Amino acid sequence: MIEPKIDQRVAKIGLMPNQIVANGPLPGDVSLYAKELDCQQKISTPGYYSSLNGAEISDAQRSGLFPCASFLGSRDGANTVFAWRSADDYPGISYINNRQPGELYIVGGEYPTLEDPNMAGPFVAKADATTGKKLWRTYLDNLNASGRWIGNANLNILANGKIAFSWSNQIVLLDPDSGLILKHNTLPSGDAPPMDTNFKHMTVAPDGTLIMKDQTRPKGCTLQGTMAIIKCAAEQGMKQPNSHLVAVNPDTLEVLDDIPLPEPASSPHIVSMYEGRIAIYIGMDKSARRYFWDPATKKLSADDSWVIHPMQEGQTTATAPSLLGDWIAFQLNGAGSEKVASSIVVANLRDANRKQIIFPFGELKKGEWSFAPPKCGADPENNMIYSADMGVGKVAGIKLDPASGELKVVFVLDNTTTTFQPLFGPANKRVLLLTNMKRNVEKEPLKAALFTANYKEQLTWRDAATGKIIAESDFFEPLTINSLTPPGFGGRAYFPTAVGKGFYVLQVMPKSAATPGGK
Repeated sequence: MIEPKIDQRVAKIGLMPNQIVANGPLPGDVSLYAKELDCQQKISTPGYYSSLNGAEISDAQRSGLFPCASFLGSRDGANTVFAWRSADDYPGISYINNRQPGELYIVGGEYPTLEDPNMAGPFVAKADATTGKKLWRTYLDNLNASGRWIGNANLNILANGKIAFSWSNQIVLLDPDSGLILKHNTLPSGDAPPMDTNFKHMTVAPDGTLIMKDQTRPKGCTLQGTMAIIKCAAEQGMKQPNSHLVAVNPDTLEVLDDIPLPEPASSPHIVSMYEGRIAIYIGMDKSARRYFWDPATKKLSADDSWVIHPMQEGQTTATAPSLLGDWIAFQLNGAGSEKVASSIVVANLRDANRKQIIFPFGELKKGEWSFAPPKCGADPENNMIYSADMGVGKVAGIKLDPASGELKVVFVLDNTTTTFQPLFGPANKRVLLLTNMKRNVEKEPLKAALFTANYKEQLTWRDAATGKIIAESDFFEPLTINSLTPPGFGGRAYFPTAVGKGFYVLQVMPKSAATPGGK
């Protein structure tokens, strides 16, 4: 009788409380799978597979809004967070998507760590959505052999179920069932040397065309990973080449058109409709602009009537924009600043001169560092914007007046996160997911802790209207910087760790006598 108990205790050595209470893989509430899929398929997602999380960040507008994702915990009582680590490892993991319930697609091998600064990759993998067991893994490059700059690469599942994937100046079409490479092409990089480009930014237009833009590594920089832009450009003052905008046929991968951009654009673009035309909104180093894609003529064009310059002197690049009705919002200080605090700027879609600005965290104090790499979160149905500045360790909820564009801070949280602010559930019960960092050495400068991954990170679930915390996980290995904690079917969420082993599956349930020790 004693020996089995000893074996159980040995098996749990090194597990955290959230894992111990789970004691195994988490399938979530399987009774919700069909309901969640049906809910999602009633939402129009032209160009994308109609799934709970078929695009890198929910949709072509990269809203981070997942209205069909379930939250199983209590909103006004104690909760328990269950966690389980994936059965297989996915080194350098960044993004996780799903297609049908039970399916999980993973991007990895493109986030360098201190232990493995020249990681082989990127790769795309398919895994069991509950256990994380690998079903297939397709490696697409090895920077040690190719010499290419490898940065973060996103994941999009097309309407036909196939996977379009790009990295460096390369693009492929993958079979989602086998991982087989079906098509390949090379993308034009414009002003940037091909070895210094990263076509991370892929978004699907309503007509199905792939609208793509590259990040560029500063000339002379030899660092790997997307953070090379921060370290070489923002920290060392090295000059980035201008970015390039490309339209690609989703079936053949033929380049349909490409045009140069007037500046580097390190943050992703979004795609939407504007007065019957396919509009592309891009935040750049010094400005934000609108472009159009015409499916009839197969041409990209600049809209010279809509250009804004949202940065104040001392601020840095605008991150990917967020749409809220007639307004588009930009987060400033995407590359960090030691001079001026981060701000949110909104501009009217019909008149770029109509702008509103708010500094949700006030002025930057002496010695502080503002660093706000993720796009601002957005909830158009509730007119809410979410701003996260990792450098000052705060997150704000901001209310937008849809008529005037006026901005008002609703709440400010002491919460340090480098990542997006996804929203789960229906409009009247939105749950805001935020990661929260805790330094291993309390007084170590935050920038040093970030660049050396000398911290731990947890996931929190909050009331999206007030910021009030509902549930919080244990502190795990750091989340991959600028990644996402996406939804899984059945009330689950995924937590990718580039410096840990694979990813965690998380699930919240109301605390009860059957779930002791919950948070």
